[in-house]
Amino acid sequence: MLSMILAWLGSFLGGPFATAAVNAYKAKLAAGNNADKISAELSAQEAAINEQRDALNAQIVIAEQGRWYTAIVRPMFAMPFLIYNLKVVVWDKVFGWGSTDPLSNELLQVESITLAGYFGSIALENSTRLFRARGK
Repeated sequence: MLSMILAWLGSFLGGPFATAAVNAYKAKLAAGNNADKISAELSAQEAAINEQRDALNAQIVIAEQGRWYTAIVRPMFAMPFLIYNLKVVVWDKVFGWGSTDPLSNELLQVESITLAGYFGSIALENSTRLFRARGK
C-alpha cells in the first residue's frame, strides 16, 4: 500500500529523482520480504529437522528398550532401594516384626536421586507424550 502511494506521489511530482527513490524503496521492500521469507523457510526447516530428530531419538530408545539386557538396567539399579523401603515400611512399620538400621547420608542421597530420577523420568515422558498429542 505504501509503495503504491509513493509510486503515485513519484509520478505526480515527476522527475527522475522521485522515480529512482520509489524504485529503490520497492527494491528494499522486496529484499526485506525475501529476507522474511527466507527466515520463515529456515524456521520451518529447523522445526521439521527437530521433529525428525526427536522421532529418531524415540526410535533409538524403543529399539534399546526392546532388548531385555538394556531394558533391565533402570529397574535393577532401583531394586535394592525398593527392597529396602519395602522392608522398612512393611516388615518393620506395618507388621512390627523387626527394625532396620537407617541408611547412611550418602546412601540416602543415592536413594533419593535414584527414586526421583526413576519416577521423575516416567512423569516427564508421559507429560511429553501428552503435550505432543495435544499439539498435533
